[in-house]
Amino acid sequence: MPYGWKGQLLRINLTDGSAQKEPLNMKWAAQYIGGRGLGTKYLLEEIDPACEPLSPANKLVFATGPLSGTYAPTGGRYMVLCKSPLTGAIACSNSGGYWGPELKFAGYDMVILEGRAPKPVYVWVYNDQVEIRDAAHVWGKTIEETEDALRAETDPQARISGIGPAGENLNRVACVINDKSRAAGRSGVGAVMGSKNVKAIVCRGTGAVEVADPLKFGELVFASMKEINASPTTSMALRGMGTASTVGFTNSVGILPTDNFQRGQFEQANAISGQTIAGTVLKRNKGCYSCPIGCARVTETSGASKWKGHGEGPEYETIFGLGSDCGVGELDAVLYANYLCNQYALDTISAGGTVAVAMELAQRGYIPPEDLKEVGTELKFGNADAVMRCLEMMTYRQGKLGDLMAEGGYRLAEHYGHPELFMGSKKQDFAAYDPRGAKGMGLGYATSNRGACHLRGYSMTVEWFAPPDMRLDPFTIEGKAKAQLELQHKAGCEDAAGICTFSAFGGLTPDKLAPIYNAATGENLSLGDWMTAGERIWNIERLFNNRAGLSRKDDSLPPRMTREPLTNGAVQGQVVELAPMLEEYYRLRGWDDDGNPSAETLARLGIE
Repeated sequence: MPYGWKGQLLRINLTDGSAQKEPLNMKWAAQYIGGRGLGTKYLLEEIDPACEPLSPANKLVFATGPLSGTYAPTGGRYMVLCKSPLTGAIACSNSGGYWGPELKFAGYDMVILEGRAPKPVYVWVYNDQVEIRDAAHVWGKTIEETEDALRAETDPQARISGIGPAGENLNRVACVINDKSRAAGRSGVGAVMGSKNVKAIVCRGTGAVEVADPLKFGELVFASMKEINASPTTSMALRGMGTASTVGFTNSVGILPTDNFQRGQFEQANAISGQTIAGTVLKRNKGCYSCPIGCARVTETSGASKWKGHGEGPEYETIFGLGSDCGVGELDAVLYANYLCNQYALDTISAGGTVAVAMELAQRGYIPPEDLKEVGTELKFGNADAVMRCLEMMTYRQGKLGDLMAEGGYRLAEHYGHPELFMGSKKQDFAAYDPRGAKGMGLGYATSNRGACHLRGYSMTVEWFAPPDMRLDPFTIEGKAKAQLELQHKAGCEDAAGICTFSAFGGLTPDKLAPIYNAATGENLSLGDWMTAGERIWNIERLFNNRAGLSRKDDSLPPRMTREPLTNGAVQGQVVELAPMLEEYYRLRGWDDDGNPSAETLARLGIE
């Protein structure tokens, strides 16, 4: 058995109801590190990237990394990959919690779902025992109801990854959720799971993950844990207030997207900030498997609130998506909308972005009155009732407007004749940073292989959050292409290894992560080899997208970002000059003018 790995994948053919165990391709594992990279390699080899995403021809891959299930810092991540029904590009969504390690403990590094079941099913994995079971009794149930029911009939300690009603109804922004609130959130992976009639994968394992050099591994992990714990980013921000600690800063400089990115500052930002959450509704913080940070928030709205609920969150991106982007400044309402998204299994970024698009379309008179009547309340920025109603409508595809919102914000705006009002790239919504005030983020959004994403190349770390003497001016385009390449390669390796990017914020940089990987697997990658692996991952994703029909035209930003300056905060007067950054980016990548990796680049990276 290879170290860091179990050396085995589980292939479920849903069409004929068979389950087969196969040896993991260890050559590919070494070349692509694991998780994100390895899952993409399997997809590229096994499906036609031009296939219809919601057809049986698409496959859904659940992939762990070699550090998943070890005690490496934050070693609890796994990826869900497929062709995205939202973007038509590679979908690769990352989740934490405990499900990924549990899959490893059961003896598998990866699960591949292929075909389509004739009726709703769930997969029960208990070590070597694998069953495909009827799921009619949980079809239509929320995430919490489903997990409680399936755990009761399998094992009280089982871990569950599955979909809610949004995925069942093929909502293009549906996600896959494990541990009731940890989401593989972006790109509509939940819709692909729903298209295959799979409600959940229930997993219980009693094994362990062995590492090649336990003593060296322990020394490196202990040193990294100590550094992460001592980091102010961990102790003061993420542990103290979670990702919501970011609200005050982005609002102060004018890049907190408000009213569908029409503004960069929100007057009620303080009411929904991390400080306010910590002082009012926070019950405790919570961490994922092997996590020294504990950034998750366990919260509960007050008993007197109209929006009564409890659960986890909200994250910073959720506060933006369901709060400022929709003009909602009531904390209890933002929390409740977050709880609804967890139960329905909706991506909070794209769900909020879709509602914000609908609100601006209504604001400008582009939605006919007969369609607006379906909402039952005024569809306008600041109306929390409208947000709740829209989440329900889009989850269950209620009425014409609900059906359109379930297609995502781009298709909604396109239907009403104004696709320019969609704020995203490759049909996927922007995250919570207005790129007019962080131009490297603009390039990152445009070039992200899975559609607009902040975590694929988080240039906020060098544009705003770095020490002043190491910071790149957020208002210039100089150096942004080179910075994005390095950040994108770094993120690729983190995702592939099976650790959380927040550990990097605490000090687990590539020069420290690569030796931990080596001690776990017995490989001997230099820092250069490690970053080259990240470049290889990025290029194979691009190759998938090119074969799916995407090209330079898709590496774009909406005209609001390139032509309409912000008018408030420190960033007033700024737009994103994308074209020159993109030219330099392609040149540095070794791609042609249309964004195709050259034969020389593929050969240098060993991509066949």
